[in-house]
Formats: sequence, structure tokens, C-alpha cells
Amino acid sequence: MTDLTNSKIVRQNILNNKYAVKEIQKAVGLKGVLYEKEFRFTKRQIANFFEISERTVDNYLSNNEKELAKNGYEVLKGKRLIDYKLVHTNTFGNETDFVTKSTVLGVFNFRAFLNLSMLLTSSDKAVELRSAILDIVIDTINQRTGGNTKYINQRDEDFVINLMRGEDYRREFTDALRDYVDMGKLKYIIYTDKIYKSIFKENANEYRKVLRLESKENVRKTMYSEVLDIISSYEVGFAEVLKKESEKIDKKLSPYQTDMLFNQFQSQKLWEPLREKARVKMASRDMCFRDALHENLKEYIGAVSEEDFQKFLGEKSMELEERLDQYKDSLKRLKERD
Repeated sequence: MTDLTNSKIVRQNILNNKYAVKEIQKAVGLKGVLYEKEFRFTKRQIANFFEISERTVDNYLSNNEKELAKNGYEVLKGKRLIDYKLVHTNTFGNETDFVTKSTVLGVFNFRAFLNLSMLLTSSDKAVELRSAILDIVIDTINQRTGGNTKYINQRDEDFVINLMRGEDYRREFTDALRDYVDMGKLKYIIYTDKIYKSIFKENANEYRKVLRLESKENVRKTMYSEVLDIISSYEVGFAEVLKKESEKIDKKLSPYQTDMLFNQFQSQKLWEPLREKARVKMASRDMCFRDALHENLKEYIGAVSEEDFQKFLGEKSMELEERLDQYKDSLKRLKERD
């Protein structure tokens, strides 16, 4: 089981998944003060829930200040504190007069409460909650994807367009290899793998193993739109390089010449930010959604953004079959206008 207390990335992935957070909030049922459209909890309420001292909460706040603040802990003062006191008093009456006497007050929203629960090592309740959190997160992702995360990339509304455009660029690339490189059919595998290795440090077979794909499954149909984009850019760009160089010397290129050209091509500075973006997307999303670790990309793993959870689990996401039907309908409407 994942140890949430030791993994900031996994904690942030959970907190960025608003669908899972909503389900966890229902399961916990903890009621605070409804202030600025979300429930807030005082340090005393948090300490009572986890059966720890307020000093312990202070220690965790001191040691994890940036993370907790990022996820919703804040100190109220001035007009906002006055407004909060009124709401708090209306909710709890005079039972918590310590709040009304405060000149500054730290409050947790539900995300910050969850964040703290994933940090606490001195509370049995926090241990129980962490176990429930992991179960709910897994169930939420499975429910929203139909239990198949292998093709979660296809739920991106840009996927179909990028895949189809990519086929045209792929054809330009394979045609260039056919027409300008003096080598047998193995060249298609060799130079495709060179592109993959350059972009995400794995060849096709290595990628298959990481995602546990069957031999008949198409690797590109499991790739994210951003990865397909840079692959297409490599393929169409290198196809142009091969064409120009072959026409310049007026003959097909040898494997040695082709390798030299590829090394020069991939070494261009313009690829660096694009490769880094593709590596971060692939490594982070696959670890979060597919529980798949790309060993060669470990240094690129980060938290998945809230936007990505919306993209792959949200209302706009859909299965490939629905996406293709939608795309066909769009094409049909365009054709009718012509």
C-alpha cells in the first residue's frame, strides 16, 4: 500500500482529484462552518477529530506550511475574520467563545484537512482515514473510466484529432524512409524507436512492457495527445531532412548517414522544452492513472494537475467510440455545408 506520509506527489494527486475529494467528503461527513462556499475547520476541531493535541497540529503546520497553505489552510484576519466569527457564532453559539476573542485565526478547508490526515503519523484515526482515502480514489477512477485506465488517454477531447493528423505525418515519415534511405524494412522499426527513445527514453517494446500491452495493441492508441504531437513533429521534420539531404547528394542515404542526420536533428535546442513537457505528462499521468512507472523518466514524475483530472475524468471526457461518433458527426455537418 502507498505510504501517503512519505509521498508528496501522491498526496497532491489525491488532493487535485476533485471527484475523489467530493466522495471522500461524503464518506467522512465532517461538518464545519460553511464560509465562502466551503466548510472550514478550526485547529481545535481538527485536533479533536484526530484525537491529538493542538500543539501537534501546530507542529505539522510549522513543518509543512507551504504544502498545507497550497491546499487550503489559511490564517484569517481583518474583515474576513470578523465575517467568519459571525458565521461561526451563528453555527455553534457561545460554545466556542475562544474564536470570538481571536485577532487572527487559522482555518482548514476540507482539502487542507485531508492533506493533514495524509501527513499525521501520531493518530490512529488518520491511519484509518488514509486507508479509506486510497480505496475511494481507486473506486472513483474506476467508476469514471469504466475500470479501464489503459486507454484513459483517449478520453481527452483532443485525442482523436491528434491521432488522425498523426497518421498523415507518419505516412510522410515512412514514405521518406522508403524513398531516401538505402536499407531494408527494418529501418521503419529502427527509426521509429530512435524517435521514441529521443522523446521518452523507451523504445516501443520497452513502452509495451511498462503499460503491460498485448502484442496486437497499438502503442500510439495509448499515448497522450501531447506525446502524439511531438512524435508527429519529429516524424514530419525528419522526413524533410531526409528528403533534402538525399536530393542534395542525388542518391539514397546510407544507414550511417541517416544516423548522423538523426543525431543532429534530435540535438536541436528547440526540442528540449517539448521533450521535457512530454516526459512530465507521460511519467506523471501514467503513475497516477495507470499505476505504471517509467523507470527512465522517474525524475520527471510530478503531481497531476486539477486540469488533467478534469480532462480525463470530467464531464467532457468520453470513451473513444463516443469521441469518434462525435467527430464523424462534425465531419458530416461540414460536408453538408459545402
